[in-house]
Amino acid sequence: MGKKLIIVESPAKAKTIGKFLQNKFIIKASNGHIRDLPKRNFGVDPSDDFKAKYVVDPAKKKIIKELKLAAKEADSIYLASDHDREGEAIAWHLTEVLKKEIKDKDVHRIIFNEITKTAITEAVKNPGELDINKVNSQQARRILDRIVGYNVSPVLWKIVTKNLSAGRVQSVALRIICEREEVISKFEPVESWNVYAILFKDKLPEFKATLKKWKDKKPNFKTEVEAKVLLDTIKTDKYIIESIKKAVRTINPGPPYITSTLQQDAARIFNFSAKKTMMVAQQLYEGIELSQGSVGLITYMRTDSLRVSQEAITNSRKLISERYGEKSLNPKPRYFKNKNSAQDAHEAIRTTNCSNTPESIKSYLTKDQLNLYTIIWQKFIATQMLPVKMNNKELVITIGDATFSANGSSIENKGFLVAFPHTKVILGEKIDNGYVKDDILKSKETSSKQSFTKPPSRYTEALLIKELESKGIGRPSTYAAITNTIRSRNYVILKAKRFHPTELGLTVNKLLVASFHEFFNVEFTAAMEDSLDKVMYGEVEWHNLLKQYYESLNVLISEVDFKEAKKSAIEETDLKCEKCGSMMVIKWGRNGQFLACSNFPECKNIKNFTRNENGVVEILKPKTLDKKCPKCESDLILKEGKFGKFIACSNFPKCKHTEPYTIGIKCPDCEDGQITEKKNSKGRFFYSCSNYPDCKFITNNKPVAISCPECGNHYLEEKKTKDKGEFKECPKCKNVVY
Repeated sequence: MGKKLIIVESPAKAKTIGKFLQNKFIIKASNGHIRDLPKRNFGVDPSDDFKAKYVVDPAKKKIIKELKLAAKEADSIYLASDHDREGEAIAWHLTEVLKKEIKDKDVHRIIFNEITKTAITEAVKNPGELDINKVNSQQARRILDRIVGYNVSPVLWKIVTKNLSAGRVQSVALRIICEREEVISKFEPVESWNVYAILFKDKLPEFKATLKKWKDKKPNFKTEVEAKVLLDTIKTDKYIIESIKKAVRTINPGPPYITSTLQQDAARIFNFSAKKTMMVAQQLYEGIELSQGSVGLITYMRTDSLRVSQEAITNSRKLISERYGEKSLNPKPRYFKNKNSAQDAHEAIRTTNCSNTPESIKSYLTKDQLNLYTIIWQKFIATQMLPVKMNNKELVITIGDATFSANGSSIENKGFLVAFPHTKVILGEKIDNGYVKDDILKSKETSSKQSFTKPPSRYTEALLIKELESKGIGRPSTYAAITNTIRSRNYVILKAKRFHPTELGLTVNKLLVASFHEFFNVEFTAAMEDSLDKVMYGEVEWHNLLKQYYESLNVLISEVDFKEAKKSAIEETDLKCEKCGSMMVIKWGRNGQFLACSNFPECKNIKNFTRNENGVVEILKPKTLDKKCPKCESDLILKEGKFGKFIACSNFPKCKHTEPYTIGIKCPDCEDGQITEKKNSKGRFFYSCSNYPDCKFITNNKPVAISCPECGNHYLEEKKTKDKGEFKECPKCKNVVY
């Protein structure tokens, strides 16, 4: 029997698959993509049908060497990368790099939605071939993104500053955030007053009723005086229950998770970022070491399909009967319909074995893994349970010309909430069954409350992903990358978990919309996503799609008026230049915005600035220190330059005395100098000794003046890792302090 080689993406996946195949196969991991477009040049030839010049990742040379050796010795090769466009492209790149070693050999493509013994065994028994249409769809997406990055980004460099970048999809996400910010900034709240009454009868529990009609019209009180007139009018009348309306309402469970809804719930329930959600889900998918060995706990997590296998539905219904009782089970299996763009070959995100309950495998999972696995398990089980049954009650109460109403609900049957308790159910008022029609009620209290219309809220990461999905922008594998990219580029920041565009983000968006509105808009981007899907289904020729996009984009670039665009990126101020009397303007530079004289280049005066609480621009005055210059006795000031903070004489340029800025901690090496804070050419902070070059002490971690409680060392260092989060560590004894 010849040797058989399976190539997967990750070592974790290889370990799990190897267990199921009982060492009958050689299993190797490529650790993701082994080649890509070059980082430092375009790497695409538009004149030759957009031929891509792929290069091998230098970090993967050792892995490729091992793969070539294994492929050379194998008789059959099975490519087992993930079941999506990216996975198909990884498999294709492997065949290209290993072309010599796999020539004249059987090369198979195996796919599976879950890493279980049944799925893996079945995939190996029924191998397929590479889906070149799926590969071309991924290539088209990658090249489209490269076209935007290498053609539009230089436009931003010429207008704003170097090192900015534009992205085909990310720029649209930025536009959505900026347009929401514009709506918020222009919003003018409208005042209104609502009227309430706390009502009761005898010893029955009181409830709150809200005014719904006044003289047969919907109330619209714009001032407190108008609301008070009504309250004074009804003081002497009686509250009478005119009607009691009862209804039974059911709430059906939602579908199992897809990528976007999992990211949204993980953010809502656990405050996970989309990036963290996908990282943890990947761990659960690839395999967790349980008592029986490595087991893939969930199905593939990059999916927009709601399809669930019949076997999984049958198993979940069996568990529900055993765990919650036959009465908790929905009478018929519940299925969910996919949207048109969903990949039906995939499944929804579910547990691979519902018998692996969260509590039964708790000890094998990290806290984050357990949290995410729990809601995936709960959500899937809930899909086959009874709906929540609600008893709704509405009381209509009249008093003179006013009509009040009170609404309340009670849960008759919890249904699927027993399994998935994270669904919000609004109960309203608790209205006792003792209240009946024609009851005369007393008022404990009547009041009016001021309210204002509110602007739409800013996007959280979860809400932005929901918006992108609803508009058809991006796909399951791209949501986390989109939100992460606009943050890493400093186009947006998160405040109270909501996206706020930065000045840089607003400027970039303004320029992109002005010059490339046809490309960076919701409708065009969604249509392009559909076209990429059609490439995957063999309905669109990908080279023609690239050619059309490339030519249209170049036309727009040729029409950019750089002189006018540069003017639009400059902000005028009311400040005058103290050197020549011209007005100061705000410009963009490598390190952000700065004040410059509008008479440049004749006057080269520049200043740092700040904005006060009203947004007014003010010159940022350097901080004066409580010490004098040793050369001229002038005040010393704290300044910030290209390489970080430093101390300088206020009498510059007559006196050019400078000192390093120290953070008040003695150098641990020479014990004579002080630790200074500096910045490298990439803008990253590091800390070194003020006696450099005589003392070579350096660290990337910020020292803080806190003594180590373990060994007494005079300082700790601030650190941050994925596993531990933010913490402080003693550099001497490695004691960790939170």
